[in-house]
Amino acid sequence: MPRWRTALATLSAAFAGATVLLGAPPAQAAPSDADLAYRWAPLHHQDTSSSYHTADYLAPVDYDGDWSTVNNWEDLDANASRLTGTVYYSVAETETHWYVTYAFFHPRDWKDYPLNLLSHENDMEGQVEVVRKDGSEYGTLQAVVTLAHDNFYSYTPPGSPFTDGRENIDGTVVMQSYDGAQHPTSFQEARGHGAYAWDGTDFPGGDGIVYAPSRGAGSVPTGGNDRNARYGLSDLTTADSLWGRRNNAETYAKWGAFRGDNGQDNAAHAAWAWDDSNDGSDLQAGVIATDPAYLVSRYFGNTGDLSLTYLRNPYRS
Repeated sequence: MPRWRTALATLSAAFAGATVLLGAPPAQAAPSDADLAYRWAPLHHQDTSSSYHTADYLAPVDYDGDWSTVNNWEDLDANASRLTGTVYYSVAETETHWYVTYAFFHPRDWKDYPLNLLSHENDMEGQVEVVRKDGSEYGTLQAVVTLAHDNFYSYTPPGSPFTDGRENIDGTVVMQSYDGAQHPTSFQEARGHGAYAWDGTDFPGGDGIVYAPSRGAGSVPTGGNDRNARYGLSDLTTADSLWGRRNNAETYAKWGAFRGDNGQDNAAHAAWAWDDSNDGSDLQAGVIATDPAYLVSRYFGNTGDLSLTYLRNPYRS
């Protein structure tokens, strides 16, 4: 073959290869934990008590300027202006799913009548969201499990394949558009702050706070009926946050129990100690955050190829 034909054939092959490379779609980069937490952050409906609404504001654990949790009850009134909307989060990942935990903190779990054995200093309840890795950037929400006091409640959004498992599905997740995407919604009671999926109705009594997620800092509500408040997202697994301080006696009285001495002592728990008291001996306290894949595999049916193998899990590292 003449040299010019050989050179042309070589050039054509190289050009063809380049065309294939240029036409290939770029690999989808995995979202950061912060971006994933923001994408699925709930529009949060916080009921408030008309008699003492500041105790129902979302807040950081160190809202009063320190990590001691035995003064959070006493410091509340003097620090109302520092009750900046905050939601803590963590992310675990398996071969098939992301599990995003959201934890809502209040300085008091309280009652309208005088301090009694049912009230306690500090309160943290919340939820884990189950997000299927389907090839899109942020996946698809398939389920939510919430903590209300000593019970977990199961919910699915429209279109989820999940069915009843060991536990019955308690309701449907209401989705709402926010910042260009559909977000789940959530609800917390006044005073005791049990966390559930929002049912789409107005607040009991007509007053409450609607918090939307912010990529920056949250806001202090303007009052007990603020429908346009914001919460910031805070990674609880960092060295200077809740998980990083897990062995610090200033904050915790024992594993995952916030130190508190008003009402019931040490009665509030961080996410890695949340528990449902009657869902089976194989589901120990904390599994909702520390092994959410296993919990979901038991709570729901028709979960498909749901993997129990973690690619990363901050509570196991």
